[in-house]
Amino acid sequence: MKTATSEPRTIILRPSRGFSFLDFRELWIYRELVYFLTWRSLKVRYKQTVLGAVWAVLEPFLTMVVFTIFFGNLAKVGSDNIPYPIWSYAGLLPWGLFSKALSDASRSLVANSHMITKIYFPRIILPLSSILAGLVDFAIAFVVLIGMMLFYKQFPTSAVWTLPLFLLLAMITALGVALWLSALNVKYRDVGYILPFLTQFWLFITPVVYPSSQIPEQWRLIYGLNPMTGVVEGFRWALLGINPQPTFFPMLAVSAAMAIVVLFTGILYFRRMERGFADMV
Repeated sequence: MKTATSEPRTIILRPSRGFSFLDFRELWIYRELVYFLTWRSLKVRYKQTVLGAVWAVLEPFLTMVVFTIFFGNLAKVGSDNIPYPIWSYAGLLPWGLFSKALSDASRSLVANSHMITKIYFPRIILPLSSILAGLVDFAIAFVVLIGMMLFYKQFPTSAVWTLPLFLLLAMITALGVALWLSALNVKYRDVGYILPFLTQFWLFITPVVYPSSQIPEQWRLIYGLNPMTGVVEGFRWALLGINPQPTFFPMLAVSAAMAIVVLFTGILYFRRMERGFADMV
């Protein structure tokens, strides 16, 4: 008597439709993977370096020294009546968080192609973990900023409670742009070559080495279309108490709105391309 043999089952995992891939329940289930990838990013970043995590401080500090010499002393760029070293360092911290997150997250899908082609997990975890790793560098460098504030006798203002909001805004902007670039990088590897130029260009259209008050008043709302404008200026305002211009808060609102737009469109494009990641990566 022959026994019926059951056909082997094939399970097909498909990307979620709509915005369901942002299901926080699913991200919570994979929270240990987020932690592992974040920790791995930190280890790889400082692997085989003599100074290790000290580079998290040296990089923005040495950049601040160069900016102070050339922009603060030689070019006499204004700094909102605040000593230029601490003023520029306060701008370099959120910018450094954004630029490092952008660099690492944009390559995250291609760098982890072996994972994408073999196992299922929410793909957004890859750029997200790269951005979270940057928070550790930010925290280390922030300790130096506190020391500089004590040295220059610049104490936090009553608006310091808004600092986490501007930090969140920086992460939203970084994640939105990273979703665009990481998805594009899977299909077009030219992104890796364009990114250094894009980051350098973005630095000089962001008020890191100069204050937004030097932009003509009629152009400041347009200038706020750069989300990092609101992040950098808001960060300084919360910590150093720079005197806000009449267009300051409307400019912050424009930057915050643009950050949300960048994140929203980044999610749309990432979801659209997600189905083909395993085939193209």
